[in-house]
Amino acid sequence: MREYKAIKKSILATSVIRTPLGDMFCAATQKGICLLSFFGQKNLEKQIQKVQVFFDAQAIPAKNKYFECLQKELDEYFIGKRIDFTIPLQLIGTPFQQDTWKILMKIPYGETISYKEEAQLLKNPKAARAVANANGQNMISILIPCHRIIQSDGKLGGYTGGIDKKQFLLELEKKYYDDVPRTKHKH
Repeated sequence: MREYKAIKKSILATSVIRTPLGDMFCAATQKGICLLSFFGQKNLEKQIQKVQVFFDAQAIPAKNKYFECLQKELDEYFIGKRIDFTIPLQLIGTPFQQDTWKILMKIPYGETISYKEEAQLLKNPKAARAVANANGQNMISILIPCHRIIQSDGKLGGYTGGIDKKQFLLELEKKYYDDVPRTKHKH
């Protein structure tokens, strides 16, 4: 008779994060946040599957040391009291995608750049379309601020969470921009 051992997968802790734009689904490992997406966006199930496969883990509601801090920082962001997030992140993507997302995190609060400018910052000026695709694969909304990327003609462009959310976030940052001490901007 053959003996079978149960294979235990790691746990990917999940929680619901409340925001003025609606509830968000959050997942984290012991090293940081790996997923923060709006409920109702069309690719959320694919994102959950992707993080489960990447970490060989099962996503289940569980406590994680980062969730309380994330909720606090997002609450502060939405009332204009926070421009930077301190929560550790775990980026899941190709090296190009990760480089693209790191550029996003350097765009100062309340400011926007175009996809073309983002490609130039990556030292790949002809990659505006690839940059837009990489931004669309960002699985950590708001903390990795792809909402700060607009089209060269000034139009908003796309946003995985919905264009209404992108517009809300840009208007929120514009509203509080002058209240934020200049020394805190990342330039």
